[in-house]
Amino acid sequence: MQSPTRTLAADQAAASGPVGIAPPVAAQPAPERQPGDGLEARLAAVKTEMDARLAQAAVAYEVNTAHIETTPVDWSRIGAPTAPTAPLPAPPVPSAPPGLAPHATPVAGLLHRASLRLRTDGWCAGALTDDDGRLCSLGAILRESGGDRPVEAQAMAVLLEAIRRQFGPHVESVPSFNDAWGNGREPTRMLEQAAVLADARGL
Repeated sequence: MQSPTRTLAADQAAASGPVGIAPPVAAQPAPERQPGDGLEARLAAVKTEMDARLAQAAVAYEVNTAHIETTPVDWSRIGAPTAPTAPLPAPPVPSAPPGLAPHATPVAGLLHRASLRLRTDGWCAGALTDDDGRLCSLGAILRESGGDRPVEAQAMAVLLEAIRRQFGPHVESVPSFNDAWGNGREPTRMLEQAAVLADARGL
């Protein structure tokens, strides 16, 4: 006669199938994709979270800065035109002592005075002076030299050198350079350049 305990174990083994083989597991159905699982839904969720964080940060800023006193801004004064101010006075122009020319050396002083003579009396070409009293470069030098021939000769030599430095060695003479222009701008300017050159040499 079999034992009741052994009979119960045998019945359980028969019900569970062969020994060492697990019963088959039923396959679980895949979760259905919800309409709100797309990119738009995720972006909306992120935006909602960021809005909440920004609102929280704004509240924290107001709390942390509530004790700081600030002066209210008067917006009515912003952009208002300022009252005009008087211009600053121009600095005084230093003047040379009486009787002292800008160029103290004789040749430089003569060339400088000749350039001023062309500016005041006017410039001409083809003659030392015309009917209206206008002068060429040589005429201005002769007018301002006071008859000092050695100083005249030195002034003419320095002027011709200054002209050739800028315009080339093909310039034959001061009168030919003077007559090549239609106005007195360059002849007058070269008289000033020659005055600077003579002053640098102490002439």
